[in-house]
Amino acid sequence: MVEQVNFNHSAGVPIDERVLAAMQPYFRTYYGNPGSVHTAGQQSAKAVENARIQVARLIGADAKDKIIFTSGATESNNLALQGFAYRNRRKGNHIILSQVEHLSIINTVKFLNKQGFESTQVPVDEFGLVNTKALEEAITDQTILISIQHANNEVGTVQPLAEIGKIAKSAEIPLHVDAVASAGQIPINVSDHGISLLTLSSNDLYGPKGVGALYLEKGIAVQTIILGGGQEYGIRSGSENVPGIVGMGLAAEIAMRQQPEFASYLTGLRDDLIQGILKKVDEAYLNGHPTKRLPNNANIRFSYIEGEAITLHLSFQGFLVATSSACTSKTLAPSHCLMSMGISEAEAHGALQLTLGRENTQAQIDRFVEVLPPIVEKLRAMSPLSKDVPYELFENEEHEHHH
Repeated sequence: MVEQVNFNHSAGVPIDERVLAAMQPYFRTYYGNPGSVHTAGQQSAKAVENARIQVARLIGADAKDKIIFTSGATESNNLALQGFAYRNRRKGNHIILSQVEHLSIINTVKFLNKQGFESTQVPVDEFGLVNTKALEEAITDQTILISIQHANNEVGTVQPLAEIGKIAKSAEIPLHVDAVASAGQIPINVSDHGISLLTLSSNDLYGPKGVGALYLEKGIAVQTIILGGGQEYGIRSGSENVPGIVGMGLAAEIAMRQQPEFASYLTGLRDDLIQGILKKVDEAYLNGHPTKRLPNNANIRFSYIEGEAITLHLSFQGFLVATSSACTSKTLAPSHCLMSMGISEAEAHGALQLTLGRENTQAQIDRFVEVLPPIVEKLRAMSPLSKDVPYELFENEEHEHHH
C-alpha cells in the first residue's frame, strides 16, 4: 500500500491531536447546553466564552468586538454579506468585491443582486493582486460594503490588506475580509488593517470541520439570517456546537503561538517544491505572485495537459492533490480565479494546486518531484494538445462544445 500524502490542505486538514483531546470531554462529561442555568450548562458556557477569547486573540480583536460562532466559513460569509446588506439597506445598495473571491462570496453577491443590490467586481493583475486604483474608483455614494479576501485559496496570492483597509477607512465603508486561507499562516490584525468583519474556518486552523466564526467590529450590525432562540448575541440562533467551538478555540491559540515557526517551515518546503517542479518539467509555470504568497501554496500549470488527469495519476502514487479550488471541482468550468488573471481556458485546465501542511516532510517533497515528471511526459505523449496544435483551435472547439 502506497503511503497517502496530503498535498491538498485547502480542501481538508487533519485535526491537531491536542485539539481532539481538548474536545473529548465536551461530548460526554460536560455535555450541558450553554443556555441552561444549571452547573452543567454553565461549564459549557464558560468553555464557549474561553474559545471566543482565543479566536479574538488570533486576529487581534478587542474585547468589545464580537466573535460569532457558525457552522463554517460559507455560513460566516453569507452572514457577513447578506446580514450586512439587509441591515444597512437604507444607507445604500452597492457592494464591492474582487474577481478572485471564494465562490461563497461571489454566489452570495449574485443572490443579493437578485434582491435589488448592485455590485462591482474589481479586476486583478496577472499575479492575482487586486487593482487598488480600480477599487477606489468603484466606490460610489451607494457603496455600503467592500469584501476582499486576505489571501487566495487557489493561487495563494496575498492581497495588500493594509492599503485596502486605508481606502475603505477613508471612504468610511466597512471592510469584510475572508481570512480562511490565511489565518494561522500569516499574521492578521483587524485593527492594523482596518477590518470591520472577518471570516474564519476552524478546519483550516487544524481544528474540527463544521465550525467557523465571524468577527464583527464594535458598532457593526448585521441582520440575522438563521432565526430561533437567540444564541450568539441573537445573531446566529441554534444550540452551540460546544465540542467544535472548544476545538476551534484551541486550534486558534496554537496557530497564533506557532505561526512564525510553521510559516518558515512551510515556506522552505514550498520553495523546494516549486523550484523542483519548474526545473524538471518544461513548460510548467507558477500561478500567483512569486513572493507575496501563502507559505503553503504552490499552484503550477502545465501546458498541453489536463490537471484532472495529473491528479488521478498522482493519487495512484499516493499523493492527494487538487486541480483547482476545492469548491469549484464539481463543475467542469475552469477556475474563475485563473481566468480573471488572464490565463487562457486551455491553460487553466492544466493547473495543479498543491497546498502543504504541518505534517508534510522534505522526503515527501523530494519524492513528489521524482514522481511528477514521468507522469507529465506520459500524459503529454497522449494529449491531443501539443506544440503542433495551436491552442486557439482547441479553444474554439471548446466554446462550440459549451454552447
